[in-house]
Amino acid sequence: MDIIFNDQQLGGRLRYRAGKDWEAWVDFFLEGVGQAAAGAVNSAKDLVALVQEDRQRVQGLGRTAATTLWVFASLCQRPLATLNQVRQRTGLSFPSAAKGMEALAELGIARELTGQRRNRIFAYDRYLSILNEGTEPL
Repeated sequence: MDIIFNDQQLGGRLRYRAGKDWEAWVDFFLEGVGQAAAGAVNSAKDLVALVQEDRQRVQGLGRTAATTLWVFASLCQRPLATLNQVRQRTGLSFPSAAKGMEALAELGIARELTGQRRNRIFAYDRYLSILNEGTEPL
């Protein structure tokens, strides 16, 4: 008897012949699920450690730390953002959001991507690198 799995992502149908070592197929599938889950847990741990480390660096800024922490928290929620997006999420004024982002850039936490004076986009590079681990093309 054939069991047919519709798999649109692979562009067709996968056929598995029942009774022919189906346990090995299930073991293979579950091993893949386990590896993906372990990778997700490791990424989450790495993200938590990175955010804690960078938050401590921001707290050492002195009087600008409070505003910069708001901007930093916004980048943690969305690690690729414009100043307008940060301003909207934090409720800070545009100049305050810009100063906070400049402080993050000076610490090496954020990086401006466009090279423009207006509509700049900032990235929390190390955060994005952790999220992208394991997604590199073969």
